Amino acid sequence: MPRPKAYVVTLTEKERLSLRDLLKKGEVNARMVTRARILLLSAEGATDQSIAEVLKVNPQTVRNIRKRFGEEGLEAALQERPRPGAQPKLDSKQEAFLIALACSAPPEGRERWTMQLLADRLVERKIVESISDETVRRGVKKNNLKPWQKQQWRLGQITADFLWRMEDVLDLYAEPYDPRRPVVCFDERPYQLVADVQAPLPMEPGRPQRVDDAYERQGCCNLFLIFHPLTGWREVHVTERRTKEDVARQMKWLVDEVFPEAEGIRVVLDNLNTHTPAVLYQTFPPEEARRLTRKLAFHSTPKHGSWLNMTEIEFSILARQCLDRRLPDIESVRREVDAWAKARSEVRATVQWRFTTANARLTFRRFYHQ
Repeated sequence: MPRPKAYVVTLTEKERLSLRDLLKKGEVNARMVTRARILLLSAEGATDQSIAEVLKVNPQTVRNIRKRFGEEGLEAALQERPRPGAQPKLDSKQEAFLIALACSAPPEGRERWTMQLLADRLVERKIVESISDETVRRGVKKNNLKPWQKQQWRLGQITADFLWRMEDVLDLYAEPYDPRRPVVCFDERPYQLVADVQAPLPMEPGRPQRVDDAYERQGCCNLFLIFHPLTGWREVHVTERRTKEDVARQMKWLVDEVFPEAEGIRVVLDNLNTHTPAVLYQTFPPEEARRLTRKLAFHSTPKHGSWLNMTEIEFSILARQCLDRRLPDIESVRREVDAWAKARSEVRATVQWRFTTANARLTFRRFYHQ
């Protein structure tokens, strides 16, 4: 059996300097560094076996680099050869069908597509003879599809009414503080009262608090939140209901108890049927209702634009910091939310609102043109 041809590595001074410069660079591919060291050691007369032991590679690798250098030159010996790779499991038409299937409604009885469901459907419709769920996952990922995700959004139709109400609220937020004409945000939210069937087990080292999954519903209550962003003051009132009369009494409390010396109070609230001056006339005598309406100016957010009301942010913080637990009765809720509101008001925590009218006109510019 003939012995394999031995390739002698002889480097010019320029090639030697080039390889040494390559080893000094920090962003070079590790395989290229190994090949450069093989060539330098080979040029110094080291054997294939000794080079393999020093560099922790297979002796055949050393022989291959010597051969490539001798037949094709320095650049070919250093660079990675292109690899053909395996044949794709799905051709362009089959991949297009997978994309269309993943974007379609799932079959009856299933909430969403899974990788196995997609694979089974491709086989059922004879798009492919067989395919694994892993191949389907790679095809879905390649096209940036996520059948397991669902985003919830609701912006509504952007009309001229939406635009002027949005700008009206944004201009209010941009005004400097004026104690004679304060700007407050108002909103309400229901809260479900829930009692534990068994007392939770306290946290111990190495074990979290344990809560029984059984619970008892104790009805619902309502939270009214009034927020003055420029001073960082807020108040939460817990009521049994949220009727028109309850809203009217909140407005009366705002006028007589919170800002009795104010010339006028601008109130930002959602576009609900209970958020109008009419509830004052439905609750109080006409003289009292008129007195209150003279002090109050309602600024409604657009329909489906409640995100413009800063109380939405405050309610989100309240839910995470205080109400994400079981509270069995209204008195417990009142005690906890009062403590939360007092603590945040004492440090004057507020909302750094940065979405201005200028931003709105840029974001919704195509609707302004219409």
